Amino acid sequence: MRNKKIISVEKAYSIIQKPLMTEKSTNLNQYNQYSFVVSKESNSNEIKQAIEKIFNVKVIKINTSIIKGKLKSFKGSLGYKNDIKKAIVTLSEGNTIDSSLEIK
Repeated sequence: MRNKKIISVEKAYSIIQKPLMTEKSTNLNQYNQYSFVVSKESNSNEIKQAIEKIFNVKVIKINTSIIKGKLKSFKGSLGYKNDIKKAIVTLSEGNTIDSSLEIK
C-alpha cells in the first residue's frame, strides 16, 4: 500500500473550491452523493482527505471529470470559458453535508 500524505487544512480549502449546485447534482443528494468544483491539479486521494477534513464525514468513493470550457461570445469577440474539474463524492450511510454552507 502506498504512503498517503496527510494534507493540511489550508491545502484542503485550496483543493475544494465550491459546491456545484445544479439540478442534476441536487438529485444526486438523495443517493448521498455531492458535487464539488475542485482544483485541476488535485487527485482523488487529496480530494477524499479534503472532504473528510472539512466536513467531518466518511467518504466511500470519488468520481472526477474535467469539464471543457464552452465557446462563448464576449462583447462581439469569441472566447472560451475556463475548464473546471468536477468531483462527485459518495458518502457512507448516515453522513450528510449541509449544501447551504459556503466554503471560504
